[in-house]
Amino acid sequence: MENCKFVSYLRVSTVRQGTSGLGLEAQRAAVAVFLNGGDWILVQEVLEVESGKSNDRPALATALKLCRKHRATLVIAKLDRLARNVAFISNLMESGVEFVAVDMPQANRFVVHILAAVAEQEAEAT
Repeated sequence: MENCKFVSYLRVSTVRQGTSGLGLEAQRAAVAVFLNGGDWILVQEVLEVESGKSNDRPALATALKLCRKHRATLVIAKLDRLARNVAFISNLMESGVEFVAVDMPQANRFVVHILAAVAEQEAEAT
């Protein structure tokens, strides 16, 4: 991952979440730890306050455009901050934009699908 470019995407569902453990600062810190020590460039940080159930995410669309423009990888703190929907994650995987969840950076496509399915089940249970 030498000389890589990244766009970070930080999302919370509500403003109140911003002060919790899943808040923006916790996500920002996780991304910073992941990127620390490498010869990497953080092109931009993109913030969004939107439900993970919503497929209409303007800030995520902006982050994906930035990734394409700069040939960057989308970096997120946790997969469930991206989405809790298998179809949404699958579509993202087919979009041509690489992404990495810093809580499981070695996860391959198979593992990401399983984790997305678990996150979707958790969302349906709540």
